[in-house]
Amino acid sequence: MSHARDLQVQLDAQRRAFTAEPYPSLATRRDRLTRLATLTRRHRDEIAEAISTDFGQRAEVETRLAEVATILQGAGFARRRLRRWMRPSRQPVGWRLQPARARVHTQPLGVVGIISPSNYPWSLAWLPAIDALAAGNRVMIKPSEQTPATSVLMARLAARYFAPEELCVMEGDSEVARAFAALPFDHLLFTGSAAIGREVARAAAANLTPITLELGGKTPVLIAGDADLEKAAERIAFGKWLNAGRTCIAPDYVLVEAPQLEGFLKAMQHQVSRFYPEGTASRDYSSVPGAEHRARLESMLYEARNHGCRVIELGERLELADGGVKLPPTLVVDPTENLAIMREEVFGPWLSVIGVPDMDNAIARVQRAPRPLALYAFTDDSDLRRRLLEETHSGGVVFNDTLWHNAVPALPFGGVGESGIGSYQGEAGFRRFSHARAVFLQSPRSPVGWLNPPYRRWLLRLLGL
Repeated sequence: MSHARDLQVQLDAQRRAFTAEPYPSLATRRDRLTRLATLTRRHRDEIAEAISTDFGQRAEVETRLAEVATILQGAGFARRRLRRWMRPSRQPVGWRLQPARARVHTQPLGVVGIISPSNYPWSLAWLPAIDALAAGNRVMIKPSEQTPATSVLMARLAARYFAPEELCVMEGDSEVARAFAALPFDHLLFTGSAAIGREVARAAAANLTPITLELGGKTPVLIAGDADLEKAAERIAFGKWLNAGRTCIAPDYVLVEAPQLEGFLKAMQHQVSRFYPEGTASRDYSSVPGAEHRARLESMLYEARNHGCRVIELGERLELADGGVKLPPTLVVDPTENLAIMREEVFGPWLSVIGVPDMDNAIARVQRAPRPLALYAFTDDSDLRRRLLEETHSGGVVFNDTLWHNAVPALPFGGVGESGIGSYQGEAGFRRFSHARAVFLQSPRSPVGWLNPPYRRWLLRLLGL
């Protein structure tokens, strides 16, 4: 009860502040974005250290690329475009209502709640906060309890750079998270697993709180017959083993035309040896935190082995002195659809590789699976690209690479179906955390009075009604 009461007190304080300033100026919004970027830039070394502490070991370059650079880029992108986003947009009214005028006015929602995950504990908390602040809202963040060092740093820096009625970070365990999700926010964004996402949605429904859910899923990769296998392997290896596979849009399984299967497996082994010449001991390869999560992954791999799957480990399991554990990049060849590795999102360094007769078969497999957060395809065939865009569904699509669509702040980021509800980032995020308010301005010369009762049937015929 004390958790819920403390959270409600903070929400009430932010709501009062919002009521006193319901439409922050362009200058105020830009200032908040500048402070958020400064917070990240000045303390990037502390951020990298905190995340590595939580992970056991996190490659510092990965933190700078995926956690620091994304925030600086997102905040700068929003600052530069905010004036245009805030400008009311004129809309046509149709000749029957002229000379009246119409426009859409974007209005801040109020207080936005953000529940962030542990895999990218910095960027996945602050990226939606950028959009919410740009839209003129107040923000409350509940970071993951699985990354305590990062959460402590986040709360300390938020209190240093922001007034608590502007933005605050609420630390705590899973009980705090449940109480947080039950608050009557004006919008709630959650990033995490589908199972927890369902709980968040149920809690939000009690208050009719609008929600955005980013849930991940099993991201497929299709390799067509015209693909360059070495290049495809290079880009897939980067996307898969960044953060040791703990990326919601990481490749989850590969569908490759059967004659190319062995060639692709060799290309993958070659790329992994190039990326990590010291194997799992490389400082550029991250550990997998959480004993429970590692046990789930190892159980998944054990089941695949027991069912006769070929398992190719591209390194050795490594236990670190500070308690972290590195699980090696691993290829699982031709697992059947009933295995856990094909039923569940892997969220780790295992990659399934499946030989298929042709791309028709690959497309059919994607179509009957739950809709993923991303889809990757390696092909220069324009007809196949068109088919993938028209016949499949996913949050995003990338041709001849992986992950990089999420580095383009002008592109919306979000899922569809089981991979999520709604999208944010850039203008899409500004719109997500705003209310599009319809405004109609009647003219004193308006002829609509002719439509008052008693109705003139001849006038309806004249208007084509």
